[in-house]
Amino acid sequence: MTEYRPPYREGALLGLAIFGLYVLTLSPTTAWWDASEYITTGHLLGIPHPPGNPLFVSLARVWSLLLAPLGLPVAVRINLLAAATSSAATFFFFLVGHRVLSTVIEERWMLTIGAACGAVMGATAYTVWNQSTANEKVYTVSVAVIAAVSWLAIRWYDQRGEPAGVRALLAALYLMVLGASNHLMSVLPAPALALFVLLAGPAVLLSARFWIRAIPLVILGISFNFFLPIRAAQDPIINEGNPVCESVPSAVVAVYTNGGGGCPALASNLSRAQYAKPPLSERQAPLRYQFLNYFQYFDWQWARGAELSVVPMGARLAPTILFMAMGFMGLLVLWRADRMIFSYVAALTATLTVGLVVYLNFKLGFSLAPDVADRTLHEVRERDYFFVASFIVWGNLAGIGLAGFWAALANQWGEAAAYRKWMPILLITFIPLAYNRVWASRSGDYAAFDWAYDLLMSVEPYGVLFTNGDNDTFPLWYAQEIEGVRKDVTVIVLQYLYTDWYPRQIRDRTAPGRQRPFDEQFAAGIYSTGAPPDQAVSLATDEVLNAVTAGTLPEDLSLLLDSVLVTYPSGTYMDRAVRIALSMIQNSAELRPIYFASSAGLLQSLGLERFGVRHGLATKLVMRDLEADPPEGWIQGTAQMGAEWFDLERNLTLVQDVYRYRGIKDREIWQDRSTLSIPTQFQFLFILLADAAAVGLRPVEEISQLAEDAASTRITALGGRRYVEAP
Repeated sequence: MTEYRPPYREGALLGLAIFGLYVLTLSPTTAWWDASEYITTGHLLGIPHPPGNPLFVSLARVWSLLLAPLGLPVAVRINLLAAATSSAATFFFFLVGHRVLSTVIEERWMLTIGAACGAVMGATAYTVWNQSTANEKVYTVSVAVIAAVSWLAIRWYDQRGEPAGVRALLAALYLMVLGASNHLMSVLPAPALALFVLLAGPAVLLSARFWIRAIPLVILGISFNFFLPIRAAQDPIINEGNPVCESVPSAVVAVYTNGGGGCPALASNLSRAQYAKPPLSERQAPLRYQFLNYFQYFDWQWARGAELSVVPMGARLAPTILFMAMGFMGLLVLWRADRMIFSYVAALTATLTVGLVVYLNFKLGFSLAPDVADRTLHEVRERDYFFVASFIVWGNLAGIGLAGFWAALANQWGEAAAYRKWMPILLITFIPLAYNRVWASRSGDYAAFDWAYDLLMSVEPYGVLFTNGDNDTFPLWYAQEIEGVRKDVTVIVLQYLYTDWYPRQIRDRTAPGRQRPFDEQFAAGIYSTGAPPDQAVSLATDEVLNAVTAGTLPEDLSLLLDSVLVTYPSGTYMDRAVRIALSMIQNSAELRPIYFASSAGLLQSLGLERFGVRHGLATKLVMRDLEADPPEGWIQGTAQMGAEWFDLERNLTLVQDVYRYRGIKDREIWQDRSTLSIPTQFQFLFILLADAAAVGLRPVEEISQLAEDAASTRITALGGRRYVEAP
């Protein structure tokens, strides 16, 4: 079919329109979960968590530099990368849909409209849209790779036997291999492409000339992973896994075996060893629940806003069934249009749905099976983003099915005018656009950055802040490294202390000469600067840090923390992270203020909660008997409210004059219910402060304002006004 003319111009215009939609709903700053990590490492050319995503980091850095002359904030620049790559995927899937429908619809303008329907459905599917408005993950780059490979596969099919066809196949192969250094999602078209070639043109695989060109491309594509040890050796400020190699040969082995051997640090990064996923034979949840979890996410895609419930039910179920039926109809159109192209698309669809569910082997979904109370059996958040490629493909299939149905109706009358008569059915295309707009949009949402700003501003100069996970760590990294907020604070995420590389990095980056100074612009009228500490957070050598293991204490352990002797009796169990954290606290207590992002967690694990004093969102460790000798102005809340201690003036200044609350107070919808603990923490802070203010006999107006703030943040903590006002 060499006479077929691809509609590149129309595809580009549609891609630009979708890009415009994403820009209108783009996040103006960072977002929750991995967004801060990827924005920061992308802009600074750092190394994010394993496998390190070197292609994404390099693309993001170049992209950020290219957009710098526009004066856009760094976060907006990197978020635009997500929007651009998703728009590119829309462009390529439009071309695929156009090619398929070209055997069904003859009129070119009708053909263009039919293909556009699928592209719009795919682009406005909830997860696709949501992931395109903030660079939360690296998956939009992989989705663009999958879309480009799919179009190149069809170009090879149409031009097989010609040099242009071979070039298209080689380009598809190279894109997949190169894309693997962004994320392994990029190689998901491989089974479909292999089947396609075997069915449609296996002769190319017998060509020595093809392999002479293909093998170097594969070697070249894989080589992008050498970025990791090269950049790690330069010690960027974010250097997760520290995949440094002692020799080039060991790095070569690690890269070309994908972590199967060679350089240990690099191999561990590439193979994601730290996550210790079980083999596929050991299901982390019953397979039926894993497929039910996929259906739950599928149900969100086409009319997320039609129903507040996260489970498939109510007003959302009808659109779900409709789009599922249209997708299968699209496969039927493909079968009738071209059996070879059908084989590729059907295999790709199966890989992105059934294959991915089996391979990912998730625990119970975050909001699935609520009767299972043990949260360790659930995922820590919703994982719909792993299926983003599945949803954009299904949206395009649904569009092909709708266009095929439109053509079938029109063909009954046998004239072009019939197409216009039946065009109203194409309005189905805009169901996802209408119902997903509020849920997918991140426009005006500053909550993640303001949370990070508020938490950092709770800490005194040169403080150490122990955090617990992604959402009280990554946004802080972004605030410090991109926005320049409170770089003097040493953020220590507890979970990373289990590794061998992270404690060393904390020690080295807080050593004299490397400790970053306190910036006077963040004094906020409550902090004063002084000389940086003349000692690192940890004094342990590499050998000592590497030797720390978990276990029970064989005898009593007494430690002098500031001026208080704390004893841990024999038989007390302490894991590696807790032991290292305790050592850091002991070394730093006299030189640096010690804070915790939560009054529970590590503070309780160490048995030090009686020494905790609230400083806004953080809890400060104060080694003194507070009940016997409280400092002036410090107030203990009532027993009914937990009897926490407050530096009342400091807390009131923080919440009234320092903190920011954009997107946190009285919000219409809080889309990610797995992060509702964030507004809940603000709500509890205001409640506890109102209680402490009453104990401290503060003015009634001040107490009333704190109660109003608690009520406002409670609305957000419940999911937003839509949840509160729902019947």
